[in-house]
Amino acid sequence: MDVILNALQSVLSIVVLIILGYYLARKGFFNDGAAALFSKLVINVSLPPMMISNMVSFFDRENIYSAGKGIIIPFASMLICYAVAVLISNIIKVNPERKGIFRAMFFASNTIFIGLPVNLALFGEQSVPYVLFYYVANTTVFWTIGIHSISKDKGGSKDKVFSINTVKRIFSPPLLGLLAGMLIVMSGIRLPNFMLDSCRYLGQLTTPLSLLFIGISFSTIKIKDITFDKDMAALLLGRFVISPLIVYFLTFIIPIPSLMTKVFIIQSAMPVIAQSAIVAAAYGGDQYYATYMVTITSILSVAFIPVYMVLMKGI
Repeated sequence: MDVILNALQSVLSIVVLIILGYYLARKGFFNDGAAALFSKLVINVSLPPMMISNMVSFFDRENIYSAGKGIIIPFASMLICYAVAVLISNIIKVNPERKGIFRAMFFASNTIFIGLPVNLALFGEQSVPYVLFYYVANTTVFWTIGIHSISKDKGGSKDKVFSINTVKRIFSPPLLGLLAGMLIVMSGIRLPNFMLDSCRYLGQLTTPLSLLFIGISFSTIKIKDITFDKDMAALLLGRFVISPLIVYFLTFIIPIPSLMTKVFIIQSAMPVIAQSAIVAAAYGGDQYYATYMVTITSILSVAFIPVYMVLMKGI
């Protein structure tokens, strides 16, 4: 029970920061340009060094090699989940101006801001490498397929999949930071402490800035405009049911250790990735739709985490 309570507190701390952003915006602490500024800071300034810091802190060559075939599961599960999202969004006729963000949120989860503290609370520090393995897949697929999907929404680019601009979007600052971190680990380079500390300090800005951004954006939404419709129902089904089920069934095809299975299931069932709202804003998509889905799934995850722990007792 204590473990579950700790996990719930981790999620609640995220909700508190979103509420703080909402409150400060409503009180006039943040002007209209604050949300845009925060999105630029997160994508271009704080996320890339966060990638480097996390890779260097939690990975070494041995546990990268030892992951072996296990890391295939998060990649495969997200690609399958994206295909399901495409199918569902066409069947239920999601608004074309938010179809891309719907598909991205359907498969991409909040693996670091919420996933890491939740897994630490549930399984301890031994879960961190597996958390980061899922994070690598989540980050790679989101910043490639997810970004391209979002960019096709209203106001976004109409470039072809393999255009120069698409390549630039794929090799975004966060993904370049991830690749730099992996290169540093695999090559055995030891960064000076001042560089690691700088990366860590900048990376620590990511969570509060992202969540304050969500709160600011949420302050512009009228509560009466948030309605439970087929889009929301489908997205909740994707986040909390379809995504973890896909991971679970893949573990029968690709057997992995029990702890890795549990971590991957928890990671796949986390709320919508926080950066989805920021990216939607950056590419002219429906940031408000993304914002309230991030908020709603973050709140609902408080109820789902204990359910998953009970269901996974036999794994």
